[in-house]
Amino acid sequence: MNRGVDLNSDMGESFAAWKMGDDEAMLKIVTSANVACGFHAGDPNVMAKTAAEAKQNGVDIGAHPGFNDIAGFGRRQILGDSPAEIERMIAYQIGALQAVAALVGHKVSHVKAHGALSNLAAVDEGLARSIARGIKGVDRDLLFVVMPMTALETAGEKEGLKLAREVFADRAYDDSGNLVSRKLPGAMIHDAEQAAARAVRMVEGGAIECASGKRLKVDIDTICVHGDSPTAVAMARAVKARLESAGVPLRRMREIVG
Repeated sequence: MNRGVDLNSDMGESFAAWKMGDDEAMLKIVTSANVACGFHAGDPNVMAKTAAEAKQNGVDIGAHPGFNDIAGFGRRQILGDSPAEIERMIAYQIGALQAVAALVGHKVSHVKAHGALSNLAAVDEGLARSIARGIKGVDRDLLFVVMPMTALETAGEKEGLKLAREVFADRAYDDSGNLVSRKLPGAMIHDAEQAAARAVRMVEGGAIECASGKRLKVDIDTICVHGDSPTAVAMARAVKARLESAGVPLRRMREIVG
């Protein structure tokens, strides 16, 4: 029997009067949501609303910590923090979501680094270990969402965390298994049907599909569709429909890994 796959999206990325993404629609499609924790986006009200709606829809939630960069949406490289400061930054954001989620009767089940923090940690094991230690210090039972074949995966394994290995439906990969920089053409895939067909190929083949056509064999537990794209909801619907049509059931991340 096919063990299935999780479908996740980054959410709760609005801030005060500024709205980002259609979380209400997305939460009717995905099985897991990565919720911004107030550093790159989000605020206590947005976090509470997202967690409450996720619970109503039977969607698991995870912390989505990033650099303290509201103006840059967490996509700028902010360097200089010591390993201990990175650990505290991660712990702080996880704790914020845990507390707000508790107010609405939900619980944080995973952690996924956001934006520039994740991109840097994918190639810097020291930074990746700091993120992993921050998670482990708060709750070693939290799942650590990682890109396979990167320093994030290595760090999670060394720290003894349970890993959920993630691929992206809407992002291009280079031949090393890392994401193509958003500064380069073709980094984002905007066509919903193209992304959905690609996601199914990756899951069924157990391999990342690189922009060059190269395939890298990996374990795949969860697929991400970015929530901030104008085509995000249509893409998530298409990915879900294609997976189900291919006989791949959607299951929550902790059911796949935990």
